[in-house]
Amino acid sequence: MIRVAVTGCAGNMGSKIIKTVQAQDNMEVVMGIEMPNSPLAGNDLGQQIGLGPMGVEIIGSQDLKTELKKVKPDVLVDFTIAKAAVETVKICAECGVNVVVGTTGLNDEQLDVMHKAIKDNDIKAVISPNMATGVNVFFEIVGQVAKILGNEYDVEIVEAHHHNKQDAPSGTAKRAAEIVAENLNLDLKEKACYGREGMVGKRPENEIGIHAVRGGDIVGDHTVMFCGDGERIEVIHRASTRQAFVNGVIRAINYQSSKQDKNIADMFDVLGL
Repeated sequence: MIRVAVTGCAGNMGSKIIKTVQAQDNMEVVMGIEMPNSPLAGNDLGQQIGLGPMGVEIIGSQDLKTELKKVKPDVLVDFTIAKAAVETVKICAECGVNVVVGTTGLNDEQLDVMHKAIKDNDIKAVISPNMATGVNVFFEIVGQVAKILGNEYDVEIVEAHHHNKQDAPSGTAKRAAEIVAENLNLDLKEKACYGREGMVGKRPENEIGIHAVRGGDIVGDHTVMFCGDGERIEVIHRASTRQAFVNGVIRAINYQSSKQDKNIADMFDVLGL
């Protein structure tokens, strides 16, 4: 039985992950973590998210290290915010607990800190800006199209999410842009254009446009447009519910438990892409 801890356990993603883990034959949730000094601390996790009594008390993250050492989960799943995720991964690494991280908005410095902690403590991690199986197939297709079309097509990326999303552009959009740049032998830092306003002039050669839309309850839409003279190819992924991301988490946990042979993997590794 794979023993799972979940951060942000009372939130939308956290509760969906817990409910799905509990429905698996080979997994169980043994820890639920909320923000430091959370008023939910001490509540039964199952009661809190509508599953009924689980016998697992919610803890505040200020007690994470102590509880990890006591409960000894096999893996911790983190879908929170970037700053909190970095600290969580560092503590997990020190305690010898593997991690699955789907938190977005992580910058290069934060990723470097996480990677160092993971490697220094020899734990296993699956880290991905988007855990959905379809999105990672989308990434693969985007890379193939970019390679086939080459630099003669203009590339524009548009993503849309709900009005509560904190970071922009999404981690998925940024990863799609990185994949395009890699396949076109471009430096994304030089070629990325994050939105346009005013008299911007003619579109520069090999520019990669990245645009963010925020509104309502959009779960997550991503479109990569390859625009040529007289034709346009669009590669689109739309998530209709957050369950798509949760299903990827379950795949990642199983992969990590049975197959992962390196410290840091991503969903391409999980899916064998």
